Amino acid sequence: MNFFEDKEKNTKFIQDNMMGPNALLILAELMEKIKLSKNMRILDLGCGTGLTSMYLAKETGAQIFAADLWIDPADNFKRFKQLGFDKQIIPLRVDAAQPLPFAEDYFDAIISIDAFHYFGAAADYLDKSLIPHVKKDGIIAIGIVGRQNESDDEMLKQMTPHLQGETNFHSVGWWKELWQKSKNIEIAEAFPMECHQKAWQEWLAVDDPFVKSDIDMMKADDGKFLNMVGLIAKVTKPETSAEPKPWQTILK
Repeated sequence: MNFFEDKEKNTKFIQDNMMGPNALLILAELMEKIKLSKNMRILDLGCGTGLTSMYLAKETGAQIFAADLWIDPADNFKRFKQLGFDKQIIPLRVDAAQPLPFAEDYFDAIISIDAFHYFGAAADYLDKSLIPHVKKDGIIAIGIVGRQNESDDEMLKQMTPHLQGETNFHSVGWWKELWQKSKNIEIAEAFPMECHQKAWQEWLAVDDPFVKSDIDMMKADDGKFLNMVGLIAKVTKPETSAEPKPWQTILK
């Protein structure tokens, strides 16, 4: 089966592997605004069941690292192999809230879809956890559930009973201000995403036990409070020092 070429089969495959608002729609909208190519190394952080990783692999031809905490990488590998991506996508178990197990300047881009708000809301997260692993001039791009108005007390009153734990639903302005605290990036865009309604509609139509609570949440929202937030930044950190490490001197 070729990914996305058989509409009927792929609709079922996508529905069977969705974990929230359709991540493929969110990713596709982000990719309209960024340039990714086959010679890149891309981290899909919080990849879930790997739908976004496969989309990135198909659309870019790049090497993809599919990292998630909750989904067994063995299960993701089976999906990647089923659709012919097993040599292009590397499945990993990674806790994004902990130091990432990658080398400095390893990735050309880090993409995170419907996940970043669970682990990336600390003021120092970009500088401490992500930027060290992205090359200078590399890309960090996220698409996450947010809120339309940061100071909307009615939103809190209506939506809090339906929110679970530290979801960190914040506005475009809140996230932009947070990212502007880093001196190692330039924000290219911070925007409400057009796919918000459709992404949720497609998730709420899925036969999944987790959908029930989200149906109640979206009924309470009724289009008044929530949105989808997109952020894209270019990494502008200084070049890594070219001075030799001690072990390099020893080996000479």
